[in-house]
Amino acid sequence: MNTHKFGMVALIGPPNAGKSTLMNQFLGQKVAIVSPRPQTTRNRISGILSTDESQVVFLDTPGIHRLRGKMNKFLLDSAWNALANCDVVTVMIDAALYASKPHLLDKEIAPLVKPVAKTGRPVLVAINKVDRVKDKPSLLPVLQKANEYWPEAEIFPVSALKGDGTRPLLDKILELIPEGPPMYPEDQVSTVPLRFMVSETIREKLFLSLRQELPYGTAVEIELWEEDPESGRVNISAVIYTSKKNHKGMIIGKQGATLKDIGSRARKEIQEMLDCRVHLELWVKVRDGWTEDPGFLRALGLGE
Repeated sequence: MNTHKFGMVALIGPPNAGKSTLMNQFLGQKVAIVSPRPQTTRNRISGILSTDESQVVFLDTPGIHRLRGKMNKFLLDSAWNALANCDVVTVMIDAALYASKPHLLDKEIAPLVKPVAKTGRPVLVAINKVDRVKDKPSLLPVLQKANEYWPEAEIFPVSALKGDGTRPLLDKILELIPEGPPMYPEDQVSTVPLRFMVSETIREKLFLSLRQELPYGTAVEIELWEEDPESGRVNISAVIYTSKKNHKGMIIGKQGATLKDIGSRARKEIQEMLDCRVHLELWVKVRDGWTEDPGFLRALGLGE
């Protein structure tokens, strides 16, 4: 008789290592927002993969970094807390970055070694973005360092974006998780509420629309969520908070063009997510120093 398996897997690594992309790849759909910019993930977001034989909860964590400030402390606490709740740790390393700058490995990856070791959990290492490394021999120092840091760990060169090498990594995860019954319905793909996923979708479009001009001191809060039973439409009103007055103009854009573009892109994706028509209104407000206000950070659910 086949036994069912259930486990939690923490995805840990520096900013922009590809943790969210890997989780989305495993799930076959988008749960966490993805951006080419670091520090996109601000909360510990979970994705649930269910099969007949197993259920895996992936904990996508904020990138490990050394930046100061209240918000950054919230992010780091969230990442470290994920380690305490997991059955398997998967460390994500950006091959493209460290193949060209191997000297950064000791600065950015070495600080992960002790906290990961303290968990006593099995460790896997995913060397991500190998498809972007044209000079393959330059991968050797990255692989050697990973083996030095975690000599007991199995190492997987992968491309989370393209899916290359991700199946063997997933097979190993399924092998390592313990036996146990499923904890969530098989059609549930995340433990985060829909409101949070909607706010994250808006924030992603904000990232993508502003690109190089991105004001990092931005957050999104859903102020109104109203379901109209007659029309079957969901009315959503959301506020984009920014910490600086000049950023407000950047977000709104000339004659409101940028905000309109953000809203249009977000609404399309939210409609697919909710499987119904959506009316989305976006507002931009300036809130000085919100990134250093613990009460406001908690209200936004940051670092959870």
